[in-house]
Amino acid sequence: MAEPRFLVVRNDEEQYSIWPAGRDLPAGWYDMGFAGTREECLAHIDTVWTDMRPRSVRESAS
Repeated sequence: MAEPRFLVVRNDEEQYSIWPAGRDLPAGWYDMGFAGTREECLAHIDTVWTDMRPRSVRESAS
């Protein structure tokens, strides 16, 4: 049996998550163009999400 596929998604605050492939994305979340197994997607997020603070917090700190 094939492993479920997931998408890497991001919201307006630049927070990342994964979402089951083939399901409609929730409002405010956008496909980031990376798909794979759960583990592959989480590994990708580990490499691209280097500052976990929401965008609004990062911008207010500068």
